Amino acid sequence: MSMPFYVAPEQWMKDKADFARKGIARGRALAALVYADGILICAENSSSTLRKINEIYDRIAFAGAGKYNEYDRLRIAGVRHADLKGYSFSREDVDAQSLANAYAQMLGDVFTHEVKPMEVDILVAEIGTEPDADRLFHILYDGTVIDEDRYTVLGGEADAVAGRLKSTYQPGISLDEALRVAVAALAGPDRQLDPAELEVAVLARGNGRRAFRRLTRDAVTEALRGGEAAPEPPREAPEPAGTTTAPDDGDDGTTGA
Repeated sequence: MSMPFYVAPEQWMKDKADFARKGIARGRALAALVYADGILICAENSSSTLRKINEIYDRIAFAGAGKYNEYDRLRIAGVRHADLKGYSFSREDVDAQSLANAYAQMLGDVFTHEVKPMEVDILVAEIGTEPDADRLFHILYDGTVIDEDRYTVLGGEADAVAGRLKSTYQPGISLDEALRVAVAALAGPDRQLDPAELEVAVLARGNGRRAFRRLTRDAVTEALRGGEAAPEPPREAPEPAGTTTAPDDGDDGTTGA
């Protein structure tokens, strides 16, 4: 009679956590900052089609780091969750905290019950009517939810990027100042990021009901030169929640978002 394969639960969880962290560390970093009139989300992403940052609902944005096809599936689930709740009750009932809790349950269930955990960290950001009501929820691969205060970082070298942000970020800064701070933190002292390598979006209080807007490459270039960043004009309809499959967002020569 053969003996069943056995691994201590503590070791199994540790191995899964190490596996997920290594996968996320291969991804390019992403930073979210609260500025005077909203929330800026800036990601290192050279792809023009595979998005790390997306709109979930009127005043809620989603961002992910790690394995693209996994966090894009979570994005689609979040859009459906928000649409169903908004349709069943009211648009005002859709909020970032309930969405973050739903994501935490999904990620926690996968981490606990599945052999392979999701190799993702995600961000749910919501802009309030007042600065004190802005919310940043960082959800880890194992379902842990962190309620961030002024800024947060996801993806590879997150600790180093967060350290640089801590030394340069100031509450109440303008949009163009926040963008320069975020890009400098993502790039570090030894390199420079070109606007073509960046994906930038904002949740701004002055954008009306749908607060989410992307910054064009020209607007990012102008802001980094010391000008003023302007988001692209409002869209006629929301982006489709289609499914796109792509390889890991890593540094191994693959194309990620």
